[in-house]
Amino acid sequence: MKNLFKMFVGFCLVAFAISSCKKDEKRIVFQKGSAPVLTANRSATIPLSFITADNAAIAFTWTNPDYKFTTGVSSQDVTYLLEVDTTGANFTNPKRKQLSIGNELSQAFTQSQFNDYLLNQLELTAARPHNIEIRVKSSLAGSAATELFSNVLKFTVTPYAIPPKITPPASGELYITGDALASSWVNNPPISQKFTRISNTFFTINVQLIGGKSYTFLANFGSWDFKYSIKDKNDPALKDGGDFQWGGNDILAPDVSGTYKIEVNFQTGKFSVTKI
Repeated sequence: MKNLFKMFVGFCLVAFAISSCKKDEKRIVFQKGSAPVLTANRSATIPLSFITADNAAIAFTWTNPDYKFTTGVSSQDVTYLLEVDTTGANFTNPKRKQLSIGNELSQAFTQSQFNDYLLNQLELTAARPHNIEIRVKSSLAGSAATELFSNVLKFTVTPYAIPPKITPPASGELYITGDALASSWVNNPPISQKFTRISNTFFTINVQLIGGKSYTFLANFGSWDFKYSIKDKNDPALKDGGDFQWGGNDILAPDVSGTYKIEVNFQTGKFSVTKI
């Protein structure tokens, strides 16, 4: 009987402890925050000129969203992403500029920096006015559930021309050759392997590629001496495009054979490969 009594008392104590824990338990709930308020030291237009390229273009500041939980203001670091896009794209343009700021509450740009974003990221035409929009996105630890978006600032910008990152071919022509093509490795490829020249710095072609094979770009018909390719031979990370250079090594075609649109942009130093 004595042992049974001890067991009964022990059971009661455990049950009481569990009940007390449930009563004392506090759930931590995310209570959001306030959208950042974005301001700039300029309005309407952003000055951009090759002559004053090192001068200040624009500076942005924004407020802390003060993320809150039921336990109070979050002690975690807030990270920010500054987004620049063309008006009307609603920040869905795949070419929009997205700049990670860290946990700072301001960011300034020189004219050369901002002009580079417009020309080489958004790929806007130089010497022509364009309408752009800018906002800030905040989050905690990159969590989509905590994202907040600031107000949108609108500007008119006229980017200035800068030297292309890769010098375009003096011939004004560009060809593709390699065993990824039916003609294989020849320096006098058929006319179907000649790029269309859109501008001094932009070339495009629709061409059949053999999956898993290689190719390169030739600048002069009938010569191996002038070519453009990539740094590391058959780099698998560049099957869909990326950075290219003067000279270099063979480019690996996509895995699946088919018709592809290849764009070569000497202004940005990048090429792209898209299945069509």
